Amino acid sequence: MSVSYAAVLRVPHARRTFTAALVGRLSYGVVPLSLMLAVTRTTGSYTSAGSVMALFGGTAVFLSPARAALVDRYGPRRALPPMTAAYLALLGLLVLALARPSLLVLAPLAAAAGCCCPPLGPTMRAVWGRITPDRALLQRAYSLDGVAEELLFVTGPLLVGVLVGFAPPAAGILLGAVLMAVGIAGFASSPAVRETPSGKRTARRGGGGLTGLRRPVTAVAAVGLTLGVVDLLTVAFAEDHGYGGSAAAWLLAGLSAGSAVGGLLNGAVAWRASTGARLSASTACLGLAVCAAGTAPGLVTLALSVAAVGFFVSPTITTAYLMADETAAAEARVRAGAWVNTAVNAGSTAGTAAAGALAGRLPVGVCFALTGAVALAAAAAVTRRPRRGTSELVPLA
Repeated sequence: MSVSYAAVLRVPHARRTFTAALVGRLSYGVVPLSLMLAVTRTTGSYTSAGSVMALFGGTAVFLSPARAALVDRYGPRRALPPMTAAYLALLGLLVLALARPSLLVLAPLAAAAGCCCPPLGPTMRAVWGRITPDRALLQRAYSLDGVAEELLFVTGPLLVGVLVGFAPPAAGILLGAVLMAVGIAGFASSPAVRETPSGKRTARRGGGGLTGLRRPVTAVAAVGLTLGVVDLLTVAFAEDHGYGGSAAAWLLAGLSAGSAVGGLLNGAVAWRASTGARLSASTACLGLAVCAAGTAPGLVTLALSVAAVGFFVSPTITTAYLMADETAAAEARVRAGAWVNTAVNAGSTAGTAAAGALAGRLPVGVCFALTGAVALAAAAAVTRRPRRGTSELVPLA
């Protein structure tokens, strides 16, 4: 079997499992925007919508390792269906509550729904690690997975945009629930998932099988921070130069396109360097590209710089997932992937907050340079191995 993207999809049960996972993960791109639009429209308050979304997103992201621990402990077939049933029930209650909206009802329901959001992405990556034991093939599987996931987060909002043209935004929440139900049903019934054994409870003093995560988590936190900053700074740049919001949208599209190209090329290369060396190199290149974006004099040069930033986003995240898979014990792979995913989202949240605080006080170019410096510092931290006797453990959720 040749080591190619076609070979990835020829792995037994890979196409069925991956397709089902993508259907379910499309829900992640549909539900948040639909919920925000629905709350905004029914309450007439952006503050209420922001509060509800903060609770939904916060519990979904930061409790992901805890939900992943359940999947590791009991296996996907036993953990995902009840988790999904609770998630779908809470989405249904949210839709009902929107008929007579009250923040006292919507806020706890949104927080509870986020708590139950199935960790389908980390679980799919753990399945990839089990059905593709060849490391070169696994690299391509992770690259394909990452690019496909990024496209889903573009497709989801587009579907919502079409849907709200003829239906209320709450219909998008129901659509997301249906997508998740169909995806989980197909995923859990796949032979690749049925054959996945449940893990055994591991002792905390031994790290629960999660040793070696400091470097990948540090790198992807820097990636998330960069994405959060770049998203806001491109808008600020476009407005400062009189281009308007549509120009910012094209710049961000260039970021996604660069990430897709970089991810596919990274997966296609038969790397000889270790994952640690590649992780530090791609993180450093990301930092340099962000610094270069700060020197852009106009829209065209900024678009090229932002696309260059994107070119290193997907390879860095993919390599971090590979390193997490290499270092984690077999019974902790879902948690390892969840920690990487959580670090990206936490970094993005911090980056957006930092950019919002600094953009009004410092020139956009300086903000880009500071962000690039943080990414370069992360690359240096990733390069350094822990001293003998120290730990690389990530705290268990």
